Amino acid sequence: MQKVTSLVPLLILGSVWIHHVALETLSLIQEDFDLDRFMGKWFELTVASTCPYYLQRKRANPVILALQMQHVASGSNFTLMSTTFRNGSCKTSSVDYALTDTPGRFFHHVSRFEADVDSYVVETDYDEYALLFQLSTEKPSGNVTRIVKLYSRTVDVSRPSVLDDFNALVRQHGMGDDAVVVNHIKGECPPASTSQSQVPESKMAS
Repeated sequence: MQKVTSLVPLLILGSVWIHHVALETLSLIQEDFDLDRFMGKWFELTVASTCPYYLQRKRANPVILALQMQHVASGSNFTLMSTTFRNGSCKTSSVDYALTDTPGRFFHHVSRFEADVDSYVVETDYDEYALLFQLSTEKPSGNVTRIVKLYSRTVDVSRPSVLDDFNALVRQHGMGDDAVVVNHIKGECPPASTSQSQVPESKMAS
């Protein structure tokens, strides 16, 4: 009973910390976010995470992901399809992101890890790059993972200032260079489309 009682303050502190991070991130969301301009083709170039398992998996196959975002005007969500070159062939996965009342903030659930994931578009110019922050909370453990991602409309970033902004965001969320994985081109895959065979994210997380 004593162990259970001693865990309560930790759970409360964890909940307060998550709430604080979420509020802090909300204040950093891209101003006047335009969902339609954000849709389309992106490439995931660089990621950073506080989760050792996530980093281990990314480092084992640091391949640039080709992303395709599609949104139906009347819909309350959008679909993100990711394609990567893995084990000599192209693999495609798909996940639906629910829109929220806050423009630039999305939500999805990863059943494989029983995790609720909030995504925030921190900064984007829509035509070249986007910086995203993700806060993943596993249930019932309450384990929290922070992830920072750099998206680009092309397979490289032409402006050094974009990488500086990415690194600053990584440090802001308590991570260092050892938490960063830079992806590389290891094969060419056609753009993802709704007609391609897809693997649900619950089976193949990107």
